[in-house]
Amino acid sequence: MANSLLSFLVLLSAIYCGTAQQKVAKTIGQGSSLTPTGNSSWLSPSGLFAFGFYPQGDNRYRVGIFFAGLAVNKTVVWTANRDDPPVSDYVTLRLTTDGRLILQQQSQDSTTDIVNPDQSVSSASMLDTGNFVLYDSNQKKIWQSFDHPTDTILPGQILSKDQELFSSRSESDYSTGLFRLKMQSDSNLVQYPVDATDAPKSAYWNTVTYGIGGVNVTLNLDPDGHLYLLNNSAIIVKNLTDGFPEKQRIYLLKIDPDGILRLYSFPLDRRGSSSSIVWQSSVDRCDPKGICGLNGYCTFYDNEPKCECPPGFNYVSAGNWTAGCKSNYTADRCKNNERRIQYSMRSLENTLWEDDPYSVLKLKSTEECKSACLEDCDCEAAFYKDGDCSKQKLPLRYGRRLLSESNIAYIKWAPSTPEKAAPTDSKTKNKKERRLLILLISVSLVALTFMVVIIFGIVAYRKQVWAYKKILAKGSIQLMEDIAPRSFTYAELEKVTNGFQEEIGRGASGTIYKGTLQFNNKVVAVKRLEKTLAEGEKEFQNEMKNNELAKLVTDRATNMIKFERMVRVGLWCILDEPSLRPSMKKVLLMLEGTVDIPVPPSFNSYLTAI
Repeated sequence: MANSLLSFLVLLSAIYCGTAQQKVAKTIGQGSSLTPTGNSSWLSPSGLFAFGFYPQGDNRYRVGIFFAGLAVNKTVVWTANRDDPPVSDYVTLRLTTDGRLILQQQSQDSTTDIVNPDQSVSSASMLDTGNFVLYDSNQKKIWQSFDHPTDTILPGQILSKDQELFSSRSESDYSTGLFRLKMQSDSNLVQYPVDATDAPKSAYWNTVTYGIGGVNVTLNLDPDGHLYLLNNSAIIVKNLTDGFPEKQRIYLLKIDPDGILRLYSFPLDRRGSSSSIVWQSSVDRCDPKGICGLNGYCTFYDNEPKCECPPGFNYVSAGNWTAGCKSNYTADRCKNNERRIQYSMRSLENTLWEDDPYSVLKLKSTEECKSACLEDCDCEAAFYKDGDCSKQKLPLRYGRRLLSESNIAYIKWAPSTPEKAAPTDSKTKNKKERRLLILLISVSLVALTFMVVIIFGIVAYRKQVWAYKKILAKGSIQLMEDIAPRSFTYAELEKVTNGFQEEIGRGASGTIYKGTLQFNNKVVAVKRLEKTLAEGEKEFQNEMKNNELAKLVTDRATNMIKFERMVRVGLWCILDEPSLRPSMKKVLLMLEGTVDIPVPPSFNSYLTAI
């Protein structure tokens, strides 16, 4: 009873001190502001604590409460919005005139509330207890950081029923980590992995006070380091520490990133030594469940914890143990038709894991347990202890090695490259046949490709020839008319004159017939020679010189020199022997007068078109 009364008086003293400090604490009024690179914090009256910006990484900051007046500056005890990304130095922490405590980007485009009290904030104070308090216009407390702990409890602060502390991710990253401490409504103070349910099998430490002291038990820390559980009747349910006689020290309780709950002592003298651990929930750093992630297990080397992977597993992220391990092979549930996977069982003795079996067999030996798992495609691991063979599926959780633990873990394993089944004669034959078939198909594809290319070339060529023939049939005659006479076969001339029916004149060398070109309905005169070639050619030239042929076609005056040149060119172009006919280039030169036009050696018919 005396101890209970003493503890109660100490608690009242702490509350009184806090109240006194509030009276002298600096008032932070509306319109006050902080920046990471300017005035970065609001100090408590003694300068012991500060509320404001603290660094996390290069040019990145968070808002929180930290020690400012100790040799261990910037030891963080509370963080606002801890799972939001750190902010840059282009922000302002402001207590606005409308009563909000916000982070405001300098661009004025976005704001974030640091806290969300139910009422408008009129002022704030940073107390020497480490408590940051917000007040309304009547100076009534409407919000305090002590009611919203993150990973730390300070003297005078209480962890109430159903409240929790969450570890930080690391010593330099204050976002939520892997572990939590909960003051349960059943009076038990328990530590769990952060993603585990509130079940006894998930816990890795507790005060063993289940059902003791009522339903409103709280965790308390006094200024002298006295750590205890207290019920609503002011009766101490359990002492975790009895307090410490040292003066000029401040204590804090923290769930560390490694999952261990520790009570730290800090000297208030700036010239004093660094912090020291005066109590901790466990001295075994492999105790926290999940410290090594999925499939990993914790063991000790030279008294230092280290995470290992089972055989057939690799680290998910090198250097990050908490990321766990992953299998380096794919079992495919034993159903691989093309390759025969040679599984085996690798053993890990003296290891303890979360036991969550889908089947438990009563077997006499470890060999029977291994065989049972090998023959079961769903079995990926098996635990054997005291005749129980517990079949498991991956992932495995909460692994650790304990020499006092008799459990043996057997984990199914296969080579990273599955062994191929031994080939038989029939398989070898089938393999050769498949290779031959592949070769034949390849050759056929190459030949087919070659044929397609050839056919495509022929089609393209014939299409081009057809196009050019079409051009010649419809337009070459008119084109030739513009630059030179063209040659006609006797059959073409017979068709033009309709069998030489309409006689329109007669010359010394032959008869002239009227004709019509079918493609443009142009009227032409066709002379059919009736004498020998030499005589006919001489008389034809005389007719051309006397302009008689031109007069039969039109009355229009014609430049006879050019006309005679055109006729001579035409005579050359209609020679029966193709090799004697001039090229198009030579025809152009003849018409221009650049090249002399000799008398053609022979001809059958002459065509003059006007």
